[in-house]
Amino acid sequence: MIRRTRPQALRAAAAGAVVLGAVSLSGCGGTDDAAESVDHEPTTAATTSAATAAATSGATPSPEVTGGTDADGTLPPWARPLVVKGTKLTTVKAGAVSVDVYQVGTETASKSGQFVDPATNKPIIAEGDPLVFVNYVVKNTGTEPIALGFSLVDVSPRYDDWKYVQGMDSVVDQTLFEKVGINSDALDPGKGPHKAPFTLAPGQSYSVGENFRYEKGQGISFEVSYVPVDAAGKLLHDQKAEATGKAKIG
Repeated sequence: MIRRTRPQALRAAAAGAVVLGAVSLSGCGGTDDAAESVDHEPTTAATTSAATAAATSGATPSPEVTGGTDADGTLPPWARPLVVKGTKLTTVKAGAVSVDVYQVGTETASKSGQFVDPATNKPIIAEGDPLVFVNYVVKNTGTEPIALGFSLVDVSPRYDDWKYVQGMDSVVDQTLFEKVGINSDALDPGKGPHKAPFTLAPGQSYSVGENFRYEKGQGISFEVSYVPVDAAGKLLHDQKAEATGKAKIG
């Protein structure tokens, strides 16, 4: 069991969590792509910072490539600017969606994470611990638009040695996401108010990132899933698509 020290910002807690001023987590017992780096020159200060972090972590420096705009139709009208950045770890294909997973670099945790292990009463991620940032580039590779709810396409990373039911811990700090130059949220607040369905047309992409404890060389799985919605935003569970890809953190 682990306790969460503050509300989870990245995804809802899995079944079995208990709220006691903190959240307890219960313990429990795709296609791989060769890693490849985006081979473009860094263009921003955030890119330089990320490249330095990647070099520190031993990963390939992760230059930034942005692309996709409302004008050319490759960016959904509700999404933040597309960022394609990092060393590609794997591509996961679920239904009509593909997700390219990139390792961007490392940063130091500015505060503790959200989970506390009750066996030690210490946070899973403590202030000062190393974090690794990953970037997900989600694309509709099908021939029909996909109507999504607020969860959009969910990507859940889990180290091979992660022994808890719930997803992995993370640090919620917008400053760190800005430092490495990736989106902490796919939805652009300037394009709101937002209301489902969020349509992802054929050929359109969006990007979003997350962080978790850095464990160099550790095997990891990325579980990708999405549930389409109808015109009223109601989930169509019988149309759920899901797949898992495996990789290794560099």
